[in-house]
Amino acid sequence: MIPKKVFFTKGVGVHKERLASFELALRDAGIEKFNLVYVSSIFPPSCEIVSKEEGLKDLQPGAIICCVMARIETNEPNRLISAAVGLAIPHDKNHYGYLSEHHDFGQKEDVSGEYAEDLAATMLATTLGIPFDPDKAWDERKQMYKASGKIFRTRHICQSAEGNKNGLWTTVLAAAVLLG
Repeated sequence: MIPKKVFFTKGVGVHKERLASFELALRDAGIEKFNLVYVSSIFPPSCEIVSKEEGLKDLQPGAIICCVMARIETNEPNRLISAAVGLAIPHDKNHYGYLSEHHDFGQKEDVSGEYAEDLAATMLATTLGIPFDPDKAWDERKQMYKASGKIFRTRHICQSAEGNKNGLWTTVLAAAVLLG
């Protein structure tokens, strides 16, 4: 099965039980009704990005669906957590792209999201033979990648939150859901 569509989603959940906080994050993301199979980070050739609403409309509860997911949780009060999925799509639609997952403590949403986007773009750049300097800032490399004419687009989705002030479990997740 090669997925033809993908949608991106994110969520946050808070509960006294760790697993229940994950369930609430899945509900917030709108994907709690499905059996999720985690896959690695290849974005299929010619895959169409659709809205979450469009992606969900043909799915039925209990369906087995593949996803690339970043997830992190904490029960430490006020601890900043973030989870992000990055995407890099090649200009040649017949070539595969990359999805990346990143989760961390202490990173703001924009930093975590850009880090995931950078990971995906760097993985794609290495497969396309685009020269780059890993010591350069992401903004500089992003411009180099796009100037090469080989990377068409990059993006990310990220969810961050601070740990519940009363020590309840807080879970954040970001996901790319791949559909056949």
